Amino acid sequence: MIGWVRRYRGFRGDREFPDRRGLRDRLRFQLRDRDQDHVRLRGRRLLLEHRWFLGVLAAGIALRVITMLGYRPALWFPDSYTYVVTALKPRPDLVRPAGYPMFMRLLEPFHEFAVVALAQHLLGLLIGVLVYLTARRLRAPGWAAALASVPSLLDAYQIQLEHLLVSDTLFAALVMSAACLAVRGSVGWRTACGIGLLLAAATLTRTVGLPLVALFAGWLIVRERGRVLAAGVMLAAATVPVLGYGAWFYATYQRIGIVGANGVFLYGKTMTFADCGVMRPPPDLAVLCDPRPAARRPPAQEYVWAQDSPLVRLPGITFTRANDTLAGRFASLAILSQPLDYLGSVASELARSFTVGRPVYPDQEIYDYYRFPATPPAPPGRYPATVGAEAAKRYERGPISTRIVEPYAGWIRTYQGIAGLPGAAVLVILLLPPAAACVRRFRPDSTAWALPWSVAVVLLVMPAAVAEFDYRYVLPAVPAACLAAALVVRKPNFSNIPTNVRI
Repeated sequence: MIGWVRRYRGFRGDREFPDRRGLRDRLRFQLRDRDQDHVRLRGRRLLLEHRWFLGVLAAGIALRVITMLGYRPALWFPDSYTYVVTALKPRPDLVRPAGYPMFMRLLEPFHEFAVVALAQHLLGLLIGVLVYLTARRLRAPGWAAALASVPSLLDAYQIQLEHLLVSDTLFAALVMSAACLAVRGSVGWRTACGIGLLLAAATLTRTVGLPLVALFAGWLIVRERGRVLAAGVMLAAATVPVLGYGAWFYATYQRIGIVGANGVFLYGKTMTFADCGVMRPPPDLAVLCDPRPAARRPPAQEYVWAQDSPLVRLPGITFTRANDTLAGRFASLAILSQPLDYLGSVASELARSFTVGRPVYPDQEIYDYYRFPATPPAPPGRYPATVGAEAAKRYERGPISTRIVEPYAGWIRTYQGIAGLPGAAVLVILLLPPAAACVRRFRPDSTAWALPWSVAVVLLVMPAAVAEFDYRYVLPAVPAACLAAALVVRKPNFSNIPTNVRI
């Protein structure tokens, strides 16, 4: 009887579920096909949603590939040789902090300056991606976010700066990473720590990053409605590396700070207006006076580097503690004696950032460094640069001169002639966020734009206030300004207009 029941049950099972394993396989295949269809559909949706940005990004990648092919291994600037020396022999420099040389040292095992240039191009692409993703995360329209990424990805001067062996691209990437973290919906202590470390790295790459630490701290306090935990963590994370570098600097030179040239550069700045007849300096400072009228004086940088500068003629190297202190005292006296002239000098230097064209400044030699050359640049002739060139050959383990390869070099030169962001456009981008905030109908729902906008303003004003204008100092401010502009763009609010009268 029991055997009959078992056979009967087996018969029913075979009759009702003739192939259970086959059924499971069919269901699994159907689920897999459905998941694959879902992934494909989602992929098409993402491509459609981000199509404009992906097109801009693809164009930016293509332009950088052409640059790498046309100018091998990289382009050189006078500062580049000092960076290489510091990279091979780590030691604090009196003029520039060692953040960028340490970046170069990380890439030394490749023994290719082309790898350094490639890393900088990738950082340039990262900046454009950060601008776009942050703008979209904060609910900016897709077209506005894509448009905000265009200067970072397609501006020929940005691409050329990435190919130069200078610190500005690394600095811009660090600052933009910190800004994008700080405008997130919530900033916990881990995020605040990351922001602080990024700002410390930026400060040790270019000293203009130091005031950004205070700016970000104020932003976090306001953002957290008076709670200081996030700001305190950020300040601690930013302070510890800077103090550590300062200790290294003191152990090397027995001087407090992270560089030893602040007084010298401020002296050069004030010499664009300083009038010793008004200042009446004591005898020890009077040796730094220039009898020529301010209108006939050279740009500020000449008072730092030119052999006929009153400061350079003093005994010893220009950046000794005594000379730097003397120059700082002279600059302070000039600012206190002629405050309006100082503000006018800052304003005139700042105005150079917003010109319609691109006039030659500070001189033709420096101006040409920011353009893709048609002929290979001459090797360095001054003594410090020649020492750096020998160090660069050891880094590269071969020749370091730039090889110009056609037709790629010609393509990117032609592109640079037509695809640069004018200074006047930078001014429009910078004015858009505060103007939108003042117009009630177009007022943004969030104040997130305020931080990147303030970052851009600081990066533009500080060089003009303590040194001089330079075209490469403008470029790191542009991504922050574009992000701020994208964050204030939204559809106009017509809720108070009756439906029957809307257009």
